[in-house]
Amino acid sequence: MLSNVLRGTRLRGAVFFHVGFDRAWAAGAPPAREVADLVLPGSDHVMEYHVVTRGTAWAAMPGKPPVRLERGDMVMFPQGDPHFVSSAPGLEAEFIDADWVAAHRQHERPIPVGDPGGQHAMGRTGRTAEGMTNVVCGFWGCDVRPFNPLLAHLPSMMHFPASPGGAWVIDALRQVVAESGERRFGSEVVLEKISEVLFVEAVRRYIAESPQQQGWIAGLQDRFVGRALALLHHEPAGTWTLDELGQQIGLSRSALHERFTQLIGQPPMQYLAHWRMQLASTRLRDTSDSVATIARDVGYESEAAFSRAFKRLVGTPPVLWRRQARNSGGVGRVGAPGPAS
Repeated sequence: MLSNVLRGTRLRGAVFFHVGFDRAWAAGAPPAREVADLVLPGSDHVMEYHVVTRGTAWAAMPGKPPVRLERGDMVMFPQGDPHFVSSAPGLEAEFIDADWVAAHRQHERPIPVGDPGGQHAMGRTGRTAEGMTNVVCGFWGCDVRPFNPLLAHLPSMMHFPASPGGAWVIDALRQVVAESGERRFGSEVVLEKISEVLFVEAVRRYIAESPQQQGWIAGLQDRFVGRALALLHHEPAGTWTLDELGQQIGLSRSALHERFTQLIGQPPMQYLAHWRMQLASTRLRDTSDSVATIARDVGYESEAAFSRAFKRLVGTPPVLWRRQARNSGGVGRVGAPGPAS
């Protein structure tokens, strides 16, 4: 089901730079939305991650306690918040701005970055990034509109210590660095796929370890709600009713409604309607399929019924939404507000 959601919300990955430091240092990452169009054009929402491949580092959000990062550790910022990565706790730096990103995005990747004279600020150097501490930094992009059931339930910062079976992460990132530097045919695809695998692995680990008692992730872990979600995602165009869904999972209509709403935050049929709109929006943007065809494929008997539902839930008629989404390169600037990002 996680794969289903990630496909439906267009997960994309890209490694952007490789950092190497050998003195006291600090780097400030701005809100991801400020550089989103530069690092992953067309993405509605951008997240940043860092993996320590050599040495140690510290990561923190402004005003929050820092966390120590050992070799093999990953830290990710699902909501795209500004943050710092540094050689010691408490060090901060000016945030890199969009101009810096624009000036360096065409440089051969990974972009070697080093400490410019010990001023606790990030700057580009001409040497290879092989300092006492090496960090691979990258970005993930996804859609949040019309509906992303996962993203809203991820915390602002997630720290994943290196696990006994996590050596493959370092090996994968070595491949990322090699592919970035050699610029071979297909390198961009390799980088994107490895980055996407890292996101999936991180979310799978979070779901397995999450203490959450509410939200989509908690729903996945629930015996009954998890089965209901699986059925709705497996067959979103099905002629589902609350009674039919309850019979399939072994709960009464009222018990399913109460349990699903308590965990997910909305009733099953409302959730299904929103998920259908997400699937439809992807088809509208990425294909030339007619509105009538898309309507049928996501479970509506008529184009008129689908168009009414789409406008009610998304805020824009499907034909206009398609045109705006294609003109803007993404969905983040059109339609009704989605989950907080």
